[in-house]
Amino acid sequence: MHTSLTRIAAVLIASTMLAGVAQAETVRWARSSDSLTLDPHSQNQGVTHTFAHHIYETLMWRDTEGNLIPRLATEWYVKEGDPTVWVFKLREGVKFHDGADFTAEDVVFSLDRARSEGSNLKQLHAEVAEVRAVDDYTVEVQMVGPSPLYPNNVTNTFIMDKTWSEANNVEDVQDFAAGESNYAVLNTNGTGPYELTSREVDVKSVLTVFDEWWGEAPEVTEIVYLPIADNATRVAALLSGDVDIVQDVPVQDIERLKNSDGFKVETGPENRVIYFGYRFGEEPLKSSNVTDSNPFNDPLVREAMELALDRDAIQQVVMRGNSIPTGVATPPFVNGWTEELDQYPAPDVERAKELLAEAGYPDGFSVTLDTPNNRYVNDEAISTAFVGMLGQIGIDVTLASRPIAEHSPIILGDETDFYLLGWGVPTFDSAYIFNDLVHTKTDTHGTYNVGGYSNPELDEKIISLGTETDLEARDATIAEIWEVVKADRVLLPVHNQTLAYAMREDITLPVHPENQPNMTTVVFAE
Repeated sequence: MHTSLTRIAAVLIASTMLAGVAQAETVRWARSSDSLTLDPHSQNQGVTHTFAHHIYETLMWRDTEGNLIPRLATEWYVKEGDPTVWVFKLREGVKFHDGADFTAEDVVFSLDRARSEGSNLKQLHAEVAEVRAVDDYTVEVQMVGPSPLYPNNVTNTFIMDKTWSEANNVEDVQDFAAGESNYAVLNTNGTGPYELTSREVDVKSVLTVFDEWWGEAPEVTEIVYLPIADNATRVAALLSGDVDIVQDVPVQDIERLKNSDGFKVETGPENRVIYFGYRFGEEPLKSSNVTDSNPFNDPLVREAMELALDRDAIQQVVMRGNSIPTGVATPPFVNGWTEELDQYPAPDVERAKELLAEAGYPDGFSVTLDTPNNRYVNDEAISTAFVGMLGQIGIDVTLASRPIAEHSPIILGDETDFYLLGWGVPTFDSAYIFNDLVHTKTDTHGTYNVGGYSNPELDEKIISLGTETDLEARDATIAEIWEVVKADRVLLPVHNQTLAYAMREDITLPVHPENQPNMTTVVFAE
């Protein structure tokens, strides 16, 4: 057995001894990767947010139906007489894990930190001009103009204790891409239902219930969180009773687990699109044998790549039916999605070859594709399939597969020519996609515009969405932007991801559209 698998096995055995299979209050939760960091504003990444939601809290969040519901804020509304100000009324009597009271000053500190230069969430707060405390339980957010959808942007902006942060010198956000660390990377102090008891990165983290949490006491009183990258090991751990819930079920195991006595599988669509991206610009690619130009900068090449992509084959063979092929880089949950945008061309290898020849690459070219191998459902297998499809039209692709913890710095450091990524949309609005993936990279926008696409005319339209109060006009602008994004093939979407959670049959954990299950929602059969 490999050393890493031996280590995982030892952790599982230790967890079983500590928790006991019959001890219903403990849930051993396994998924394919770990949180990248515990600094709440360092990474805008789904696994990281999911883990953090158990420790820290947001002003509001979404239930399993996708509805915006109160959390640390009990009310939010536009200030009477001033449409540029959002008012948040805060929950009283809330405590941080160290016993400190939660007040408006913590919200002001946290929103300012989240919109600071080093934050990976700053684009969500780009229209914020100032955050101010009116009293201990009222916060006003001054926008640069009317911003009717701003509350949708704060569902992953976690609230920190200002005093604790200052005492531990974490006023500034961790620079993850540069490999920086700070006290908040491994230590926490939130208001959430669980406290961090121990953490061994990429191996095991333990959370215990916070007895002074303001919400209804959860049935799960201890969480043993186990990142297990290997699919077979993760499923075997469930079947052997060493874990209770597997969040990332491999597609090839769904039916087997459904038919295994003592277990059940919950499935549902996720608000996430899986896509390929590539580098724009005249500068030659770093990983290509073409040294005098960038093939991806030619729209004929991008069209050829789309005609090589057989989305239906990936759905049927790679995903075993567990995906929804798409022609646009947004899931159906999101405002701006239409059936027309969702259409995609049938693969046409011969036409793709002709387009490459027209572009000046009759013999194709070479390039490296960077892919994660433990973040999205069958991510490496999707990339492997596309490598084969591109090979049919003469594009020779070298696959570089890495764990998400190694893939993310490459993405954020703009060190890739060609990559696979997934994008969830917690705001349920297209502006979130445009702000991060399409807008020219600036201090406040384009954080995940890895390919460096730039269209000043689109940038103006994207910025206008933040303060447009006429929702019909806003939707028309969204449609105009999508028309250009799709025509330019800014991104090459593959499919919308579907989810499967497997668990013991006496546990119920519903699938969350943001793939952010919370152990406070677990119910045990009596």
